[in-house]
Amino acid sequence: MPLSGIRILDLTRIISGPYCTALLADLGAEVLKVESPASGDPVREQGVIREGISWYFANYNRNKKSIAIDLYSDAGKALLARLVPACDVIIENYRPGVMEKMGFGPERLKALRPDIIHCSISGFGDTGPYRERPAFDFVAQAMSGFMSLNGAEEDPPLRAGPPISDLVAGLYGALGVMAALLRRGQTGRGDSVSVSLLNSMISMLSFHASNFLASGMVPSRSGNDHGIVAPYGLFRTRDGQVAIAPSNDGVYHKLLDAIGLSQLRESPEFITNAQRMARRQEIKAIIEARTSTQSSEYWIQRLNEFGVPCGPVLGLSEVFEDPQVQDQEMVITVDHPGHGDVRMLGFPIKFAEAPSSCRLPAPELGADTQSVLASVGVSAAEIEQLRQTGVISAPCINA
Repeated sequence: MPLSGIRILDLTRIISGPYCTALLADLGAEVLKVESPASGDPVREQGVIREGISWYFANYNRNKKSIAIDLYSDAGKALLARLVPACDVIIENYRPGVMEKMGFGPERLKALRPDIIHCSISGFGDTGPYRERPAFDFVAQAMSGFMSLNGAEEDPPLRAGPPISDLVAGLYGALGVMAALLRRGQTGRGDSVSVSLLNSMISMLSFHASNFLASGMVPSRSGNDHGIVAPYGLFRTRDGQVAIAPSNDGVYHKLLDAIGLSQLRESPEFITNAQRMARRQEIKAIIEARTSTQSSEYWIQRLNEFGVPCGPVLGLSEVFEDPQVQDQEMVITVDHPGHGDVRMLGFPIKFAEAPSSCRLPAPELGADTQSVLASVGVSAAEIEQLRQTGVISAPCINA
């Protein structure tokens, strides 16, 4: 697999960091997830829990090994110092400065392993006046301007449903680690990678930011309509709605031909996109007068025949029954011993020669502590002493 032979020390929890390390684990990296002996990653207790396991946790922590170490203790920090040299990458999502307080700032990490790659995921970044503030997805969506662009014009700002800033930051973290690994292969040098939820969301502002920076005009919320293209959005049919996305004049003309309104090509009110934007509701009403005469299924088939991007508006129960989604194996079933089968999201990146696979189910808390510590030279006697003093949890030891 692409990352076979790469070992990652994972000091993350909740979503952004675990998603980052899950992506790298799915690509073949060995991920050692360090958790608190007392309770582990809080997500273990969140979401729907079936047969004693959170499916939310299982989704983000497959292909990982769990080590339960009390990193607040001196003995736990000593164990961390023994683990770092055996790892290629260390990823954490503490607030900036926490690693330094623990005694594992950049210089210490380099001393332990000169070519180490350190990835930090935080709310606001490693520098700046907000660097020490806590942040969650909702805050990042609000402060990035992302929320201000969602919803209808007359509605208040609206958050995206999924924790998008956590997921994008995790994706950027994985991309940064991959780039640093590639550079290390060329130069022999490690690097520090910093990713923040705020920066990640700002980077996703797309044409809204470009247009604002060019004109100084603050974009208004446009709901399901497009901010710079018309017609575009959800259109009423006889039995529901269809998402139609004519992104340029050529596709717009195909749309008109498909719905029997070719004469609108020459209509002086709608020739240019700027004109259509100015009369967005008017042209939408004209199109809906035609689309509302037939079913959604009819229009989806016909519009696709004409090369017009379109699709139904699906709920999750329909998404996971869709034949395309099933063909792409975007839901997989993984056996978790003691907990039964867990259905989870599949792999979005498809490799022809080295496909991703679920090699390991989400681990029990501390299940791999003994084997991992032994692999870095910690003796059985030391492990037993650490267990008795509570530095590692009892489930770590295989009796």
